[in-house]
Amino acid sequence: MNIMKNLRIGLGIALVGSMCLAAAGCGSKEEVVEEVKEAATEAKEEAEEAVEEATGSNGELKVGLECNYPPFNWTQLDDSNGAVPIQGAAGQYAGGYDVEIAKKIADGLGMDLVIVKTEWDGLIPALQGDVIDVIIAGMSPTAERKETIDFTDNYYKSDLVMVVKADSEYANATKLEDFSGAKITAQLNTFHYTVIDQIDGVVKEQAMTDFPAMRVALESGIIDGYVSERPEGVSATAANSNFAMVVFEDGFETSDDDTAIAAGIKKGREDLVEGINGILAGISEEERTEIMDNAIVNQPAAEAE
Repeated sequence: MNIMKNLRIGLGIALVGSMCLAAAGCGSKEEVVEEVKEAATEAKEEAEEAVEEATGSNGELKVGLECNYPPFNWTQLDDSNGAVPIQGAAGQYAGGYDVEIAKKIADGLGMDLVIVKTEWDGLIPALQGDVIDVIIAGMSPTAERKETIDFTDNYYKSDLVMVVKADSEYANATKLEDFSGAKITAQLNTFHYTVIDQIDGVVKEQAMTDFPAMRVALESGIIDGYVSERPEGVSATAANSNFAMVVFEDGFETSDDDTAIAAGIKKGREDLVEGINGILAGISEEERTEIMDNAIVNQPAAEAE
């Protein structure tokens, strides 16, 4: 990665200067000392500039996420299970699968992780405006999003499911046609909402801002079901025995990009994309599965109700 290359170059310059001082064969001691100090200062500045150029920050990796999309991310009131403080929100911490991945990325880059809680609709604008350096928020690298931002390699992949009431006529559904006439919704500004159109005769309800709102709507009967990724479906049914998850035998037509999850990066920051991809490559599928399983178990009950 070029960030690391620049740091090594900077350290090399300082080392050469130190060797010159030891040799003391190129001028007075005072002159050599001054030259070494100047070389070290210049090397440090170049290294810091390289980090800042690649990440938009000085030693900090600002990660944007909703903190409201369990088990990918959520808000809790303590630092248990590895949760990270949320910037500007005293007493609030972010946990979940995305946070664990963000911790690995920041550690791999040698940077301090800063969690910036951001509404879903505000994530891409925040990235483009340099408020955050990267989006790690359960976001799919769709063709439409790729027009405005870049993405890393995938760090998760999941199938789409439907969350319904356990005692409803839809609990035993196995195919899309079983939801003809059902009131179905999904999260606002996600591809989940667009796939509802694949169900003939469906009653497509207004999109909702987040999954907690959809759970409340399902519990109260406002909707008959909502589209989600499998981890959210597992979380919802584990948290509420009144819910059931429908896994389709013949389900939605989606692209690989639609069902994958990747980190979003502002266009022009190839160094950061390269660095993150290198770190993701070192996380095995077994470890990713373990991280997700732990996230499902550890999510706060308050978020899951």
